Amino acid sequence: MTKQDLQRRFDELSKILLDEMNPQGFWTGELSSSALGVAVAVAALHFHDSRAHQAEIQKGLRWLQNQVNADGSFGDTPESPGNVSTSLLVYAATKLYARSDGSTARLQAKIAGYLAAQNIDVHSAQVAKVILDHYQRDYTFSVPILTLCGLCGVPGREAFRHIPQLPFELALLPRKFYRLLNLSVVSYAIPALIAVGIVVFKKKQSNAFGRFVRSWSVKPALALLQKLMPASGGFLEAIPLTAFVALSLIEAGYRDLKVVEQGIQFLKETQRGDGSWPIDINLSTWVTTLSVKSLRTKRAEVLTPEAQTRLANHLRTIQNCDVHPFNGSQPGGWGWTNHSGSVPDGDDTPGAILALLQLQPKEEVKDVVLAGCDWLLKLQNSDGGIPTFSKGWGKLPFDQSCADLTGHSLLAFSACLNAYRSEVSPVAFKAYRQAFLRMLNYLQKHQRQDGSWLPLWFGNQHTADHTNPVYGTAKVLTYLNDVLLHGWFDSSVEQKLRNLIQSGEQFLLNVQNADGSWGGGKAIPGTMEETALAVAALAGNQHEESCQAAFRWLDQSYRQNGLKASPIGLYFASLWYDEKLYPLTAYLEALGRELERPLPLGIMVKGSSSVV
Repeated sequence: MTKQDLQRRFDELSKILLDEMNPQGFWTGELSSSALGVAVAVAALHFHDSRAHQAEIQKGLRWLQNQVNADGSFGDTPESPGNVSTSLLVYAATKLYARSDGSTARLQAKIAGYLAAQNIDVHSAQVAKVILDHYQRDYTFSVPILTLCGLCGVPGREAFRHIPQLPFELALLPRKFYRLLNLSVVSYAIPALIAVGIVVFKKKQSNAFGRFVRSWSVKPALALLQKLMPASGGFLEAIPLTAFVALSLIEAGYRDLKVVEQGIQFLKETQRGDGSWPIDINLSTWVTTLSVKSLRTKRAEVLTPEAQTRLANHLRTIQNCDVHPFNGSQPGGWGWTNHSGSVPDGDDTPGAILALLQLQPKEEVKDVVLAGCDWLLKLQNSDGGIPTFSKGWGKLPFDQSCADLTGHSLLAFSACLNAYRSEVSPVAFKAYRQAFLRMLNYLQKHQRQDGSWLPLWFGNQHTADHTNPVYGTAKVLTYLNDVLLHGWFDSSVEQKLRNLIQSGEQFLLNVQNADGSWGGGKAIPGTMEETALAVAALAGNQHEESCQAAFRWLDQSYRQNGLKASPIGLYFASLWYDEKLYPLTAYLEALGRELERPLPLGIMVKGSSSVV
């Protein structure tokens, strides 16, 4: 494709991106609807007041009836293959209405057929064994799933005998001890630990000492749960987590608590017009920073100065300025959305830092940007890597350091060192530089033998282990390539960067499909997201033939399917989702990087400049 072809497509997509901006001047995006979210929300509304919430419940059930796969299964998104966890939750929720509604009874029978084909007997304790075996020692999702099933009568009256007891009493200890304890759930799931732990305690027999300790712990644990509840009523703005908490408390005998009232109201307000729920209200901070990033050096051509100011002001407004009540996080970070249930994390914070440095002169954003860097300093693990929410946990996968977040923070620190090296104190410069070098060492240590990196919060449903080395490698490479544009480091650091980049690029070249696309790994069908991210990582680095093939595939895919989103995102406990703006922002970034090349496709580009 010629430079003119790419420029026309960039202009077309940038107009679409502007159209997606909300009236407040930032991007909201749109997460896929979730059968799991619908099932758990319907159950929560049922247990709270089935008559008062009849309209919402019926809309949810009708949506499920219209979304069931041909084999009777449900996946995490309407585009996902069926899985046992989601199908089992829908089966349990439909059991509440199968006797009184014929269409719901037929749906439940179809799901039962699918589960039977997976050798799962919904009438025996085997249900618990299958779920516990699947999630292993991580109880973040397995115990809430089994609890909902038990409350709905699956497999039967003895269901709670086979559900592990979550140690909710440990949540009462000082937060600094959490990472040392065997909580069996990830750091962001403390509300589920408390609420689900309490209802399991109420429904399950235990020894006298355990009952004494836990009986004493219930009241203060409920008080702690109320403190963790955000103003919106949604824990982490997540529909499944909020619904699990609400239904557990209701069935434990605490229906009248304010935390239940707020949670139920949150569920009612977040139901979509078609009867469905997404897994979270939105990822507005994330898709906003992705949108800014995607425009690259052409940002001023697409966004007016007023629009850029609004975006910068929005990001300033949603920076966390206090100790966060949910996890004790210090001020300075950003969460994934502007709603009150959001928690600062290690991917949105570097994203906001980099977006602010692009949107406004460095002098105007210095204080907020450096506060973000200081927040990341406190988050960095002893292994040099960056986790998502909490330093030092690391016992379960979603609490550990990961390559894509570490690469993102590496770029944020490099951009700050490049922008403010003469303005920060020698002590601060040393601390930032040391953090940067430790992140770089982490990436070097965790680059796999084939040159790839694995991401944490993204995957591919079609790879054998559901990992996505293409996504992880492409993201890290784009971060490393942008670090190379900075000039504050010495030649030894530059050489290490180039060595990592060379190995990563070779991996991507080795797994490109014959049609020019990329999927999650070798011989995996291509998606717009993965293909665009991979070509963005390779653009400008002497891989013109591979990039040309990728742009031809993207052009054909766009003409045939539009900006079709794929389920590549992972949410709590490997819950798949897709996001409307992912293919758009990834495609735009790939085009922008290619158009910045000194000789893209044989034609000189004028007026390009480096970006942070």
